[in-house]
Amino acid sequence: MKLYDRDHSGNCHKVRLLLSMLGLEYESVPVDLGSGENRSPEFLSLSLRGQVPTLTDGDVTVWDSQAILVYLARRYGGEEWLPIEPVAMSEVMQWMAMSENELLFGLARARQNKMTNGPWPWDLVSEYGRSGLAVMNEHLAERNWLALDRPTIAEPACYPYVALAHEGEISLDDYPAVRAWLARIEALPGYVGMPGIGD
Repeated sequence: MKLYDRDHSGNCHKVRLLLSMLGLEYESVPVDLGSGENRSPEFLSLSLRGQVPTLTDGDVTVWDSQAILVYLARRYGGEEWLPIEPVAMSEVMQWMAMSENELLFGLARARQNKMTNGPWPWDLVSEYGRSGLAVMNEHLAERNWLALDRPTIAEPACYPYVALAHEGEISLDDYPAVRAWLARIEALPGYVGMPGIGD
């Protein structure tokens, strides 16, 4: 199994986190976005969008972090990480959607702005990110995990950009339930960090 990867990518970290928690061995293949390696014909033959993460597992290739999490959970995690019962699955997928909306377009873009002078208005994206944190905080005030009574792929999907919020100059001080949730994830067997988390 190979993961086409980038150390500082929260989306790549989602996949590294689940791979580790599932106890799966894989080869990390760094992709240099700065030099355009992701636009090479070789890479585009694996990832039509020219983006990381991309996973190859034997003759299976999956691109996009969300799709990879679903693939790994269903192939190697069974019902534990992504149930197929309709209500339980829909609860997980609600938080997958949060990870690709408020957390990505809010927290991740605020981080990118501060790290690379990104094009999005910081006030706008940071407020969007904080709206997601407020929803998470209210939800987690009464439960330990996002979707069910145990960790699911909703956890690695949402974790990185929340844990990296400080790099976008967004404080988690007002979200104690979110901070407690981060600590619970970091205590799970197989947890792995990334640059910017735990510094």
